[in-house]
Amino acid sequence: MKRRALVTGGSGGIGAAICKRLAREGHFVYVHANRGLEAASAVVADISAAGGKAQTVSFDVTRADTTQTALESLLNEGPIQILVNNAGIHDDAVFPGMSADQWHTVINTSVDGFFNVTQPLMMPMIRSRWGRIVNLSSISAITGNRGQVNYAAAKGALNAATKSLALEVASRGITVNAVAPGIITTPMSKSAFDDEAIARLVPMKRAGLPEEVAGLVAYLTSEEAAYVTAQVLSINGGMI
Repeated sequence: MKRRALVTGGSGGIGAAICKRLAREGHFVYVHANRGLEAASAVVADISAAGGKAQTVSFDVTRADTTQTALESLLNEGPIQILVNNAGIHDDAVFPGMSADQWHTVINTSVDGFFNVTQPLMMPMIRSRWGRIVNLSSISAITGNRGQVNYAAAKGALNAATKSLALEVASRGITVNAVAPGIITTPMSKSAFDDEAIARLVPMKRAGLPEEVAGLVAYLTSEEAAYVTAQVLSINGGMI
């Protein structure tokens, strides 16, 4: 059975790959963006050209009021049964020089964003007795990373929330997991890691592909993954 899926941050490199993969699986995909609506529209166009079904949706995940309004509109059509919380940002700085704004902006996007998007979708999902929630975390939350105390804290909180929510809804046919990518080929990573750094850090000697992350998300949102829940799965080429 095909489902309705929402992917937050669907206009970015990993988010776009996830949207396209879920559409290939036959799901109707809501491609979310905040500032990147033009890029989200391009993702929808690609999905449509490939024979899939998708639609853009725009709201700021850090704002509970506008997020609630946008989600209520989607829920009028029925429950969202696949949710991928991919929206997130990083604003790196060594901790002694980190500003309060850098701390709160990163935390708010990942942690408050998780609550603002996920909580309104829960009861309709519970009533349907089927659901898949995947939260995009990071290897930084597992190993730590210099200059990313805020980002590691945000994603670490997301890992903990993943495990706790999974226990609450396990008996309702809903799974909740986190995916923690390592170095993935995106415009953002290309500016942060050169080939020499990747060869030094990654045993496989290459960066991962957004499509490889999307493949893992596709599995976790499938019928076959019904017994996989409360897990943080890192996809990192052997970094840990």
